[in-house]
Amino acid sequence: MTGAPLARAFVAKAMLSLPTTTALLERLAVDKSLRHICGWETRREVPSEATFSRAFAEFAENGLPERMHEALVERALGDRVVGCVARDATEIEAREKPAKKDDVPPPSADPPRQRGRPKKGEERPKEPTRLERQMSESIEGMLAELPTDCDVGTKKNSKGYKESWTGYKLHIDVVDGQIPVCCLLTSASVHDSQVAIPLMRVTGQRIIPRFIGSDRWMPSCGSRLIGFARPRLRACATRRSRRR
Repeated sequence: MTGAPLARAFVAKAMLSLPTTTALLERLAVDKSLRHICGWETRREVPSEATFSRAFAEFAENGLPERMHEALVERALGDRVVGCVARDATEIEAREKPAKKDDVPPPSADPPRQRGRPKKGEERPKEPTRLERQMSESIEGMLAELPTDCDVGTKKNSKGYKESWTGYKLHIDVVDGQIPVCCLLTSASVHDSQVAIPLMRVTGQRIIPRFIGSDRWMPSCGSRLIGFARPRLRACATRRSRRR
């Protein structure tokens, strides 16, 4: 059996918001048009649920959705100058327990850090922050450093109250017409500023943006992100949302 029908079914499951593979099989059993689009003429030709599960796991491991999305964006917007890129993040709740964090840090080859205040004239090297490392890292290195395990995230809603959820956070760059050009999934506790530079780098490879509209967190991160964005954009616009 070729993988093309299974790949089409993989996309159909996401487009139709079917939560499980069983729901996809039930839809294929009664929807003749969807079955023909995927590449199966009769219901007998539709593979079993186990075959779907193995194929879907392989597609997810090989990054098939990301590669398909990248190809669609480059085909539709690759040779155009996009007016504005809107950047934001949304929570994704998951039915799983938060991953346990290692209390004991891994052994380091560097000498142990001295306690207390430094002596007069003594200069102690500071470990660079994630934002400082991202200035010179490759895209693969930045994405590999971002945590992707399930954990607990907290944010303030429109009324100023804190809300928490267990799961993940999806960071999205959207252009005019509500077209998503880049999506990155991280742990729920990752701050939006930690994903700004990776999003900017990936989006810049796919389209040519003129403006970036971000949330209220960007001015609080100092001039690093603005300085990183200026050479890559015609302008960088920051939106400050007001609390009610």
